[in-house]
Amino acid sequence: MALPTAIRVASIPANHPYVLHLSAVDGPDGVTRLTDPLPEVEDPIPGQWWPPVMLEPEWVARHHDDFDVMHLHFGFDAAEPDALRRWCDELTRKGRPLVMTVHDLVNPHFADQSRHTALLDVLIPSATRLITLTSGAARAIADRWGRRPEVIPHPHIVPLDRLPPPKSLDPSRRSAEFVIGISAKSLRANIDPLPVLMAVDIAIADLPRTTIRVDLHPDIWTRSDCSAVALREWLNGKENDPAWQVLTHPRFDDAELWGHLRSLDLCVLPYAFGTHSGWLEACVDVGTGVLAPDIGYYSQQHGHPAYSRAVDGAVDPVHFSAVLGRLRKEPALTTPATPNRREQRRQIALAHERIYREALIEVR
Repeated sequence: MALPTAIRVASIPANHPYVLHLSAVDGPDGVTRLTDPLPEVEDPIPGQWWPPVMLEPEWVARHHDDFDVMHLHFGFDAAEPDALRRWCDELTRKGRPLVMTVHDLVNPHFADQSRHTALLDVLIPSATRLITLTSGAARAIADRWGRRPEVIPHPHIVPLDRLPPPKSLDPSRRSAEFVIGISAKSLRANIDPLPVLMAVDIAIADLPRTTIRVDLHPDIWTRSDCSAVALREWLNGKENDPAWQVLTHPRFDDAELWGHLRSLDLCVLPYAFGTHSGWLEACVDVGTGVLAPDIGYYSQQHGHPAYSRAVDGAVDPVHFSAVLGRLRKEPALTTPATPNRREQRRQIALAHERIYREALIEVR
């Protein structure tokens, strides 16, 4: 059976920056992506794609003639393993290959990973083709599941027509004001900023003309959970310290986020666990340096420097001070060579089209 000229891909989700930036940018390619079906919820917000309707076996049964390939990215957190197994079986019955991009080997939204692992135990063996973002994640998948994914880098987050010009790496930056940003937001499960803030507080004693900016969402000041209480009590102690800026605001929209990241010299990621980071990719897009923890595969995304973080979340202040001191003296170390995002996207689009065609050949 001949392959279709334009492959119709049902992406879960379709309306996500990562997925939107998998398509060719310099003209049409051989892939068309379905739009997200409207979720069956009361009063959906504009652009809402969750819970994903395409993740239901009944949707596959009714709409299998509307797509050639299913590509799963996000949105399966709330599913039950048995339901996902039925979904995978329905795809097989209808002759539709499943391509899965494994973004998260651990789920950043949950402290207990048992459910996420159980879902991966269904999806990864069932997928016709697997993709992930770094070689380290690919090795971890091969070790656990005996499957070797193709490694395709994360595309840009900021739209290509809004990418700013490169920041100057003028050596005079070594003596200028240096702004370090740490975003706690609403303390998602894998965001544990307090050990990082304490290590920064020790390190900046030897870093003149350095300002620390901490960004929080308003709920931090009213919550009663231990993490929020401990964080705000510690930050209250910095109220009169001129080296610290603590800013509370609602979630940034896209333009506000890009402007915020652009205003920083260095973004320190306060993650206690995780796999890959879209926030890091946005920093790369706007030319802001990144210091990542040495967990997951953050530093493999672009080769950013890393600080040591233990399994229990502890941060070694001596090692952290040494790393931060070196980066303060040599700011260029915080920003590895930025890829040509336009050319990278072209290559990413070609790679995905090839994988879709290979998956179709396999099932047919």
